[in-house]
Amino acid sequence: MSDKRLKDRIALITGASRGIGRATALLFAREGAHVLLLARTQKSLQAVDDAIRAEGGKASLIPLNLEDGKTIDALGPSLYERFGRLDIFVGNAGLLGGLRPLTHIPAETWERVLAVNLTANWRLIRTLDPLLRQSAAGRVVFATSSRVAHQGRAYWAPYSVSKAALETLAKTYANETSDSSVRVNIVDPGATATAMRAEAYPGEDQANLQRPEDVAEIILRLALPDYEKTGQIVGV
Repeated sequence: MSDKRLKDRIALITGASRGIGRATALLFAREGAHVLLLARTQKSLQAVDDAIRAEGGKASLIPLNLEDGKTIDALGPSLYERFGRLDIFVGNAGLLGGLRPLTHIPAETWERVLAVNLTANWRLIRTLDPLLRQSAAGRVVFATSSRVAHQGRAYWAPYSVSKAALETLAKTYANETSDSSVRVNIVDPGATATAMRAEAYPGEDQANLQRPEDVAEIILRLALPDYEKTGQIVGV
């Protein structure tokens, strides 16, 4: 009898090519999931796929730009044709958008950060909801919340606004699915050694930070079929 906690479950992870997304994909594959790796380019996903297959895991690549709404909308029907259901959706992709005063933010930067961090996740919910409801235990984890969502921290406007809105989006979806088998939760990773963290704090020694693998363990716990809480924000 297999002791793999995600045996035969199908999991879609956005931002799967690096950082927390990559660590989560590798962990899920080790635990028996068929992992659907989503990021902007095939090349960026290939190394993750190679690592998963080297350990005997299963993965499929989905090169997709989350700014392309029509392509996102077509994702659900495409996955339904192939798998008939989706057991886990981890919304991990995100953009920082640089740090600058509100009045100095280029319109295209604002729009791009909101498109990837917020609007793409709404579109993903909309297109994946029928598949998640086909699962006996659909689990959704938004893995990129942040304490700056509640602080109004100077110079962080696009990122913090998008994260505050994402939390509301996730809680709304949790309430709307509370009478179903779907559970929706949010992870605030805190200070983690990632490329985005290095962009925000270029002089920081990341050796003193927690690793993406630490966050992946929390995401896994929230993705398990026996995790029944919904609408929670879980800090790491």
